[in-house]
Amino acid sequence: MRASVGDHLIQHGRVVGQHDHISEVVEVLGPEGGPPYRVRFPDGHEAVMSPGPDCEVRHVEHQTRDQ
Repeated sequence: MRASVGDHLIQHGRVVGQHDHISEVVEVLGPEGGPPYRVRFPDGHEAVMSPGPDCEVRHVEHQTRDQ
């Protein structure tokens, strides 16, 4: 698993009725984009996570503007 700052980490619910938890990667603590990651949840809470098999990374395309 590889992530960059700004990507979203989605932790899927493990049981029926449990919602996915979506957080934003704010710091990559592992080598070459690997875990662990410092993430921020929509409510402002931050945590350090080492994602398991129930997680996926959604990469945000980093665009640059020509100025």
